[in-house]
Amino acid sequence: MELLHDLDRADGWMLSMGGVPQSYVDLDDPTYLDFSYVRLMAEVIDCLPEGPLDAVHVGGGACTIPRYVSATRPGSRHIVIEPDAGLVQLVRDQLDLKSVPRLKVRVTDGRAGAAALADASADLFVLDAFSGATMPVELATAQYMAEISRVLRPGGTLLINVADGKGLPFAKRVAATVEETFAHAALLAEPGILRGRRFGNVVLTASPAELPVGPLTRRAAGGLTQARCVAGDDLTKLVAGARPIRDGDAVLTPVPPPDLFG
Repeated sequence: MELLHDLDRADGWMLSMGGVPQSYVDLDDPTYLDFSYVRLMAEVIDCLPEGPLDAVHVGGGACTIPRYVSATRPGSRHIVIEPDAGLVQLVRDQLDLKSVPRLKVRVTDGRAGAAALADASADLFVLDAFSGATMPVELATAQYMAEISRVLRPGGTLLINVADGKGLPFAKRVAATVEETFAHAALLAEPGILRGRRFGNVVLTASPAELPVGPLTRRAAGGLTQARCVAGDDLTKLVAGARPIRDGDAVLTPVPPPDLFG
């Protein structure tokens, strides 16, 4: 893993692992979000009711989203679940993790970390865990979604980052799994990714309660990323034929093009 300084921003840093960009943070301005999919996640968060959030983050990276939430919603509390102790120490030492108030890091894997959380304890659950450029399948199954559902409060919101390519076969299976578990779900992606023209990130959001689809659609379309929001019957049609993922299933995970990261 390595930290790369952004020459265009005085205190901007890119965290890269195995040549794959994982996180970007600006230590002077935690509301600056460099990655398109992170901006989409922020659009969802900004549509939630005002006030501090109790948030769980599976996949720590440089803690970009916890920093953003703490800056925009003072008083929020965070539990970050990250299995890589070396990564956690690097972020503590080099990226001023102690500046994020009310944040606790648990060095464990996503399944064990979620199992240890109390029922109905989170307003926001962010799943942004990757092994290289691929989401671990064990964090995409119906069994894990049920665990997340247990941890979320009745009005809580789930956010998932999924990377996929042509036809979005993996993202559609994850979406089908989410739809099976949660009463309300939506998918956000840039048009080129949604049409399968290029490999990229798809953001899924879900909740036991109704999602703010109208405001989210407008914000996504008018933001820097200019994404589409697919929800309701449109999402059901998009994922038609995709089977929910279950523990033990053989799943073909997406592989990014060899030149994607330069």
